[in-house]
Amino acid sequence: MNTSLPPRFQGCQLDTSLEAFGALRPSDDAIADMTELRWRFEQNGYLYLPGLLDRNQVLDARLEMLKKLAATGHLHPDHPLQDGVARADFDHPFMPELAKDNAPLLKVLYDGPMMAFYERFLGGAVRHFDYTWCRSKPPGLTTATPPHYDIVFMGRGTRRLYTSWTPLGDIPLEMGGLMILENSHRLEAVKADYGQLDVDVYCTNYPDAAEIESGEKQWQNSNGGAYSKDAIATQSEFGRRWLTTEYAMGDLLIFSMYTMHASMDNQTNRIRLSTDTRYQLASEPVDERWIGDNPIAHGLQSKRGMIC
Repeated sequence: MNTSLPPRFQGCQLDTSLEAFGALRPSDDAIADMTELRWRFEQNGYLYLPGLLDRNQVLDARLEMLKKLAATGHLHPDHPLQDGVARADFDHPFMPELAKDNAPLLKVLYDGPMMAFYERFLGGAVRHFDYTWCRSKPPGLTTATPPHYDIVFMGRGTRRLYTSWTPLGDIPLEMGGLMILENSHRLEAVKADYGQLDVDVYCTNYPDAAEIESGEKQWQNSNGGAYSKDAIATQSEFGRRWLTTEYAMGDLLIFSMYTMHASMDNQTNRIRLSTDTRYQLASEPVDERWIGDNPIAHGLQSKRGMIC
C-alpha cells in the first residue's frame, strides 16, 4: 500500500509498523470456490473481494449520490461533479437519504453480483435489510468511525448476519477507508461481554431513563455502541494489526457481526462515499428495526427498558 500521507485516526497517526498495520487478504483468486471462501471467512472474519461488483454500475450509483449532494449545496461548485469535492462547511458523515429514489445504488446493493454472491455463499434464499447505511465522510480529523462490532446495533435476529461494506469511489489510504482488526472475531472475552450489548436496551432505574424515553438522548452507552473511541489504543490493547487496503470502485468487503472494524481520517478534500448493507438467509429471524418501508432503526419504538 502506497500513500503520500500517513494514515490517521482522529488526528493521530496510526502505528504503521509491520506488527501493527497490514493489508487485507484478497480473495478474488477463489471467487468460484465457495468451500474455500467459507473457510477463509471462518479463519479471518472477513472476505475482501476486489472487482466483484460491476465498476460501471457502481459509478452510476456514485454519480447519483453526488447529484443529490450537489443539489443540496454540499459540493464545491468549482470542481467537476465526479470528483466529489466538498464545500468547506460540509459536515454530514451519515446521510441515509442518499439511498432514497436512487435506483442505480439499489441495483448495486440488492441485485446482480451482490445478491448472486450471497445466495451462493450462504447456500439458500437470501434477504437483505431494507435500511441502507450511506456514509459521506467529510474531509477532516473528527469523523473517523471508532472500533465496534456490528452485532450491538442489529442483534435481535439471526447472528448469522453479514455486512457488506461497499466503496462508492476509489478510496486511497489517505481518504480514510475501512480497516479490520485482525482476528478480532476470535476475541472470546470481548464477544461474551461487549458483544452481548444491545444499544437500544436501557435501564429504567437509571437517572437518564426519562431522556431515553423522550428521545432527548439516544443511548445510555457512553461510547455510542463503540467498543472504544480510540482505534490506536484498541490496537495496542489486543496487539493485533489493523488491516486495510487501497479500495477501488467494484471492490467489496464482507465481514461478520463479531469482526471489529473502524475507519480512518479522510485527509483529502473529497467526500468519501460508501455504504453498509446487511444480508442473511431468508429462513432465519430478522431484526425488526431494519425492515419494512420505513424501518424504526434506533428510534423510540426500538427501545426496550429493563431494571438493571
